[in-house]
Parts: sequence; C-alpha cells; structure tokens
Amino acid sequence: MIFAVAMTFIDQTIVAIAVPKIQAELHLSINGVQWVVNAYLLALASMFAFGGRLADTLGHRKMVVIGIVVFTLASVACGLTPGHGSAAEAWIVTFRVIQGLGGAIMYPAALAIVVSAFPARERGRALAIFFGVSGGLTAIGPILGGYLSEWTWRAIFWVNVPVAIIALILTALARPHTETRPGRLDFRGLVLIAGGVGLAIFGLQQTQVWGWTNPVAIACMVVGVLLLVAFFYVEPQISQPLIDVSTFRIRAFAVQNIVLFISMIVFIPIFFFASIYAQVSLGDGPQEAGLYLLVFFAGFAPGVQVGGRRLDRSGAKIPVVAGCVIAAVGLALWGSSVTTLSLNSQWYYIIIAGFGLGLMLGPSNTDAINQVGRLSYGEATGVTQTTRNFGASFGLAFLGTLLVTVERNHLVSRLIGLGIPSGAAHGVATTIAQNHESTPRSSVHGALATHVYHAAQLSIADGMQAVLYAMGAVMVIAAIVARVGLRPGIHVADDRNGESAPADSVAAGEAGPHQPAEPRQQI
Repeated sequence: MIFAVAMTFIDQTIVAIAVPKIQAELHLSINGVQWVVNAYLLALASMFAFGGRLADTLGHRKMVVIGIVVFTLASVACGLTPGHGSAAEAWIVTFRVIQGLGGAIMYPAALAIVVSAFPARERGRALAIFFGVSGGLTAIGPILGGYLSEWTWRAIFWVNVPVAIIALILTALARPHTETRPGRLDFRGLVLIAGGVGLAIFGLQQTQVWGWTNPVAIACMVVGVLLLVAFFYVEPQISQPLIDVSTFRIRAFAVQNIVLFISMIVFIPIFFFASIYAQVSLGDGPQEAGLYLLVFFAGFAPGVQVGGRRLDRSGAKIPVVAGCVIAAVGLALWGSSVTTLSLNSQWYYIIIAGFGLGLMLGPSNTDAINQVGRLSYGEATGVTQTTRNFGASFGLAFLGTLLVTVERNHLVSRLIGLGIPSGAAHGVATTIAQNHESTPRSSVHGALATHVYHAAQLSIADGMQAVLYAMGAVMVIAAIVARVGLRPGIHVADDRNGESAPADSVAAGEAGPHQPAEPRQQI
C-alpha cells in the first residue's frame, strides 16, 4: 500500500520544480501554469470523500487497483502532452484532473487496508511506517523533480510507471482482504461535497492571483461553504449517506479532524516556502533545495516512529500535544535564524520542527480513524484527507499572502535605500515578490543588479521568518485544541454501537487481519 500511495505523495511536490520548463516548452500562460499544479490538488481534495465511500462499498483492494491504473495512465498522458499553446494547456490540465481522481480513489482504500490489517494496539507503529514513508516521499519530490527535469520535464510523470507496476505486483501477492458495506451511492451528497470542497479550495487558490478582496474569489469560498452546510443538513435524512455525519459527534474524531486541519496549515506549505527560500535566499539549485528539505525529514521520520509507539502504549493525547508544542518551538527557533542565510545556523531547529510534526501527525490521523467501525475505514480516511487538504490549501493561501506582503515591504525599503526611486522600487519589489524569481537580479540591470539581488535574498528571508513565526503560532493553537479536547488513554470504536470506547473494554472483540470481529461488549 505504501508503493500504491507513493505516487500521490511524490506528485504533490515534484511537479512544482519542473513548472518553469513545462511553461517554456509548452508556451503556457501564467494561469495555465498555475492550473498544472492546482488542477491535481483540487480534484484530489474534492473527491476524497467519494473515494472513501466507494472503497467501503465496492471493495478496498479493487479500488486500489483501479486508482493505480487511472493515476498511471493519466501520468503517462501528461508526459505525452503534444504541441504547445492552448491545446497543450487543455490536454495537460485535463489529465492532471484525472490524476487527482485516481489518487482520490486509491488513497482512502489503501489506508483502509492497512488499518484493517492490524489490531488497534498495533496500528500506531504500522501507520507510523506508512505516514513516515509518505512524508519522506513528499520531501523527496523536489529532489527527484530537479534531477528528472534536467533530462526532460516529461520524466516527472513517467517515473510513476515503474512505481505503479511494483505496487500492482505487491498488491496481487499480498491479497489483502477487508470487509465491505454494499449499498447505493449517494450522488446527491457527492454533488454537494465535491462542489463545496472544490469551490472553497478554488477560491483559496485564486486569492494568490486575484487577491483576498476579489469578488469572484470571495463568492467561490462563500458558495463552497454554503454547499458544505447544505451537505451536513441533507446527509442525516438519507438512508445510505455518502458520509455518516453523526460520526462527528464522537469527540475524538471531531477534535482530531480539527487538529489535522490546523496542523496541515503548516505541514504541506512548509515544503513550498522552504523551497523558495533555499533557491532564492540561499542561492541553491533545485537539487540542493531538495536536500534542504531532507533536513526537515531527518527530524520527521524518527518523530513519526516515536509518536506511533506512544499511541499504542498510552493513546493519542500525549504525543499529539507534545508534538504540537515541540513543532511550535522548533518553527519559532527556525524563524529566528533564517535571516542569517546560513544552513549551519538552522539545521538543528529544522530537525526539531520536523520531529514535532512527525510526533503528532501520525497519531492524530490514526486516532481519528480508530474512532469508526471496521466497515467505515475508507469513509473516515476520506474525511480526514479532505480535512487535511482544506488545511493545506488555506495555509498556502494565507501564508503565501503573508510571505509576499512582508517580502515586498522590506524589499521596497531596501531598494529606496539603494537610491532607486520609489515608483521603480515598488515595481521591482512587486515583480520579485509575486514571481519569487530564483535570479531576481534579472529584474534590474547595471551596477545596482548585485545590490538588488542581495536585497531580494534578505527580503525573502524576512518573509520566510514571518511565515515560520506564524506557523509556530498555528501549532500553539493546535496544541491548545488537543490539550482541551482529547481525553487521556486509548479509545477505539465499538463496532456494535459505533461509539468510541476505551481500548481495553473492546480488546477482546478485536478482529485479526482476515477475520470478522466478534460482537463487542456494550460500553
């Protein structure tokens, strides 16, 4: 299952590195380039809930195989994008959407198989491996993208083919067996949640282009939220709903989804912003920028392992709260050192931040899924992944605006200090801040170019500092929510009545990986 989902995690970051070459060869517009990245993320986020319910209904193994095939064929098609201009733009964006649909079908089913294969007391360690590897693949994406795009940008899509073949072979050998919940599919719920999530995230994405005050962006976000409110109103009235919204009455499930939303404001955006900082402020190339991100993973990987073991021994509250606090401290210390423009003064703080996020993310995700019965693992995974993508999209929009604003203001001041007229300084600063050029010296010419380049390096570092401080504050909020909302101890679903109960009370009825659970004692 790790091989199955590997493609979806790598794809979240690998494409961003190759975007300049894609744009140059296909002659894409600025808007088209943005959609090469956003179309995949938007389709993935809007269809996660449907993918989870589909897996619970039709079978998890079947949906993993279908998802792998759809994702891989779409990847090959992206790599075969013909021509240039509007036709090429329509081709690659269309198949990026299909890639997202394949990922949304595959991921909830894969995670449901892993959860079903282990009793509650062993899931922490199992999913620590799952989330640890997936987090590493997210960090490796920029490195892999840098190397492959030196040959051809098309290779970043074709690399999914051998991974898919291995995943299909391993799935056939493993022959995973899970129980299903046959029933009708709720297409009315699908339209509401896909439309709501899609519009809300689209509005957030477009704030980077149109601004936060643009009426179209605001309208998209408002209509999206209204559709989601309608979804939560309509679903309880349906006999076989897409999502059983009463699950949110389970305290741990609701709290962990809030914690995941808050923490994902930090986790995915940190890769994008750190990559910009490494390439511009530190002057690294794409490969070196990827290695900079691996420092973060050096802390994340052991953190996720420690968090999984603590979850199995004492429940989710301790590792989640502690992880949020450690991440907040690490991010604040990291922020205090970025303006030195030296990795030597930052790496240990980056590791601390990575360790904290690893410590809390795995247990939080696993604990949320543990709160539902074995027939709803796919549905629960769809919910948690939708929540995570919402958080990441909000983080990219909000923190991206913060980065650009702080960077531009500091750069204007520095350029005026160099003797550049105010109007010209604002123009140069806006260009650099909006494009995050890896070679900002190209924005001006002559003797001042070197000074402008250094001013841009420092200003982007100032923006990165503000982003990291904000991320630290976000993790403090996550720690407070977890501290107040979570109860001590291990709590898993009682499959008989669907409520969350202490693990010891239901341990006797825990099913093995290939056996149905016995009816559990009423709690």
